[in-house]
Amino acid sequence: MKMQIKEFAEFTGVSVRTLHYYDEIGLLPPACVDASTGYRFYDRQSLLRMQEILFYRELDFSLKEICNILSNPNYDKEMALQEQKHLLTLKKERLERLILAVDNAMKGENVMKAFDNSAFDTYKAEAQEKWGKTDVYKEHAEKTRDYSKDKWSALSAELNEIFREFATCMKNGDTPVSPNAQNLVKTLQNHITENYYHCTKEILQGLGQMYVADERFRENIDQHAHGTADFVRSAITEYCK
Repeated sequence: MKMQIKEFAEFTGVSVRTLHYYDEIGLLPPACVDASTGYRFYDRQSLLRMQEILFYRELDFSLKEICNILSNPNYDKEMALQEQKHLLTLKKERLERLILAVDNAMKGENVMKAFDNSAFDTYKAEAQEKWGKTDVYKEHAEKTRDYSKDKWSALSAELNEIFREFATCMKNGDTPVSPNAQNLVKTLQNHITENYYHCTKEILQGLGQMYVADERFRENIDQHAHGTADFVRSAITEYCK
């Protein structure tokens, strides 16, 4: 089995841009690259790796979390598949509860208990703890351990404001290499370091790529203005040179 990147993208249901990003962050490099043409090729092992990634994505693990898990020297694929199955079963059971809750809500019943997702969240946290222990992960867990709900909300608002300022900068005609844009990148880096973990330029550049590759991040950032996510990524790329 040997597929070029476009064929592999179509076969797995992801975009070529996503595969390029997965290669950049070391999550899914191609099996080989033709030295003369630069074409990327994927094989059976690539497909098995992609299956693991897609299972974790279905379980709402972030790309960063998946990288941490799959790069862990203690990673046991068979054990991980068992845990994924258990998590998917918990997710299925929750969806079934919610479907039943809709029927009961139509009858005027109180169905608030149907929204309880504690079993899934607890098991997922245990999986992350077991398979995703890296220095950054541990630093993040330690620094945020005592954050209250209000603290998380405040940090989210602060980060959202930084992205809003990026959008304003872009709409005002500044380029990603402009002093205003570069100062905002520094503000973003400081925000992450002060509140989550030490954000090196390498980590920052990875985040910039994720802002455009992950549709959830792109949509959230682009709510301020279409193209903001790409603007932020370009500004970060310049900053990290």
